[in-house]
Amino acid sequence: MKIAIVGAGWAGMAAVVAATQAGHIATVFEAARAVGGRARALNGTLPDGSEVVLDNGQHIMIGAYTETLRLMRQVGVNPEAACLRLPLTLQFPDGSGLALPRWFAPLDALGGILGAVGWSWADKWSLLKAATGWQLGGFACAPGTSVAQLCHQLSPQVLETLIDPLCVSALNTPAERASGQVFLTVLKDSLLGGQGASNLLLPRIDLASLFPQPAADWVQARGGSVRLGTRVERLRWTAAPSPADAEPKSAPPHLPPSPSPGRWRVNDEPFDAVIWATSSSNAASALVEYAQAAPESIAKTMQQWATVARQLQFEAIATVYAYAPGVHLSQPMLALRSTPTDAPAQFVFDRGQLGGPKGLLAFVVSASAGEREALQRQVLVQAQVQLGLALQPVQTVVEKRATFACTPGLVRPAQAIAPGLVACGDYVAGPYPATLEGAVRSGLEAVRLACTPAGGG
Repeated sequence: MKIAIVGAGWAGMAAVVAATQAGHIATVFEAARAVGGRARALNGTLPDGSEVVLDNGQHIMIGAYTETLRLMRQVGVNPEAACLRLPLTLQFPDGSGLALPRWFAPLDALGGILGAVGWSWADKWSLLKAATGWQLGGFACAPGTSVAQLCHQLSPQVLETLIDPLCVSALNTPAERASGQVFLTVLKDSLLGGQGASNLLLPRIDLASLFPQPAADWVQARGGSVRLGTRVERLRWTAAPSPADAEPKSAPPHLPPSPSPGRWRVNDEPFDAVIWATSSSNAASALVEYAQAAPESIAKTMQQWATVARQLQFEAIATVYAYAPGVHLSQPMLALRSTPTDAPAQFVFDRGQLGGPKGLLAFVVSASAGEREALQRQVLVQAQVQLGLALQPVQTVVEKRATFACTPGLVRPAQAIAPGLVACGDYVAGPYPATLEGAVRSGLEAVRLACTPAGGG
C-alpha cells in the first residue's frame, strides 16, 4: 500500500516505521523543517555565549513505555545508553519523599513506601491501604471520579509529596480535575508492569535524536520518504481509480505493489490510505476544510470527528532553563515544593548529569498558567528559596497546548475517521494520558487500522 502520514511528531514517526516494517510505501509530510513535533530539539545559548542543544520541554520516560523503547531499538537507538535509568524517585532537596529501591516489583514499591523519608507510619499506612484497595478493585473506578476523589483517604503528607506531583507529571492536569481512571491505569502499568516498569528513563540526548530523527533516517534508508517543509494543501477523496493513479515507476523494487491505486489524494498525489498525525486542533481544522469537497457520506464522518476533537481542552507546560557555573544537584531529578502563586515548578532536572553542560538546570511547570516572563521570574525565585541557587535565565519554553486536559469521563476522538483515513496522536481515544508512549501506540494502531480491509472506516 501507499500510505501518506501527515505530521512527523512521535506518533507520525512511529506510524511510518511500522508501515515501512510491514512492507508498505510510506511518505511523511511535515510542514516544519524538523521532526519531533512538540518533543523536539531546540538551539539555545548559555550566558557565556556558548551554544547548547535544549528540548522543546523537558521530557522523561518510564520503563513501562514498552512500545517506545522497542521502536527506539528498531531504528538503532539503545535506550540504556541514550537514557539514564533510575528507580522511581520523587524526593525533594531536603531528602524527603519516596524513593523505590532496586528490588523486584512489586516489592520495590512496598519497600519505597515503608522507607519514605518524612512520612509517618500513619502516612505510609494510608497509602498501603489505598493501594491495596485499588489493586483489589482491578485498578478501576467510576468514570466521573477525579484523582482527588480517588485519593481522598490518603494523608495530607502523601497527597502533597506523592500524589499531586505524580498526577501532574503523568497527566499534566491537577489532581482535583484529573481522571482517576487514567491515573489508575498509569499506576497499574508502571508499578505492576514487571521488572523495571516503574523506572525513570531520563534522556541523555536531545529529544530529536532519541527517536524521531533516527526513525526518519531508518525509513529513508528503506525506501520511504520524509518530506520536511512540505505542507499539505489539499486532501481529496477519489471514489474510482484513474490511469493517472498507476503505481509510480520509482517505487522500491523490493516492496510489493499496491493492491489498488490511491483512494485519497494528498497534494494531488494518490495514496491508498492517509494517517493524520498532527495536533488535534490542526487535524480538526484541516478535516473541516477538506470535507467541503468530499462526498456527503465521507464529509459527514470528517465533520463529526472534528466536532469531538474540538471539544478537547488543553493544559500548558513551561520549561525554564537556567544556569549557574558549577552547579551540581544531589540527584539528576528533584521534586520541588510547588504552589500556583509563587513557586510554580514541580521538578528540576540537572542537565549537567544528563549529558548537557554542567550548571544547566531545567525546571518543569506542568499545567502551567501565566505568561512566560512571569513564570521565569517566579521559578528563579523558587530556585533561590528551595535550592539556594542564584541562577541566570537561559531560555523559557511555554507550550500553551502541550497536552489535552485529562479530565474524568473525557470523550476523545476515535482513530478511524473515514475509509482509508485514520488519525493518530497522544490525544486520540485510549487508556493513556498525553505521553510519548500514548503517541507511539496510537501511531502503531493507526497503521493497523489503515491497512485493514475496512480501511479505517
